[in-house]
Amino acid sequence: MGNITREEAYTLLQEYNKDPFHIQHALTVEAVMKWFAKKLGYGDEEEFWGIVGLLHDIDFELYPQEHCLKAPELLRKAGVSEEIIHAVCSHGYGITVGCGVTIDVKPEHEMEKVLFAADELTGLIWAAALMRPSKSTKDMELKSLKKKYKSKGFAAGCSREVIERGAQQLGWELDDLLGKTLQAMAECEDEITRQMEQ
Repeated sequence: MGNITREEAYTLLQEYNKDPFHIQHALTVEAVMKWFAKKLGYGDEEEFWGIVGLLHDIDFELYPQEHCLKAPELLRKAGVSEEIIHAVCSHGYGITVGCGVTIDVKPEHEMEKVLFAADELTGLIWAAALMRPSKSTKDMELKSLKKKYKSKGFAAGCSREVIERGAQQLGWELDDLLGKTLQAMAECEDEITRQMEQ
């Protein structure tokens, strides 16, 4: 599968990412990916799914205009497997990045499709959580998430088109994707908070 331990992946992430917002997003996507691995019957690949989630935005903080284009270079330099590199780049499929290039690495494995679908959505769910009195996903219901999702002005940076394309690639209903990702984040929230405090 991968050829990098979780510890090495986290160290690598921190080499290129200093902003707590980006670290938290990486930890969130890692936790959500591991949750989906268990739910979808890939329990033995849970760590691998998590590492892909952890590293998916490795190049975003330093090279936002070349997101998913710079990642292979950074990951190869660290000796990361081509399997992880493909998965990381595939979450940008069909998206035109700042320098004008459209990412053409297609999500093939179910894990890559989950990453594509859940990445933007975790950002939207977290933004919705921060609007709540509790500042938490743990007491958020699907219907209030759907209301925020439908509000065009809310978390406008989180592309609904990408999230919907992600659900289609998986063959899931949008509500199913929203509900599962919300559940994953609620179940993982305490662990992510703990890691951020370390």
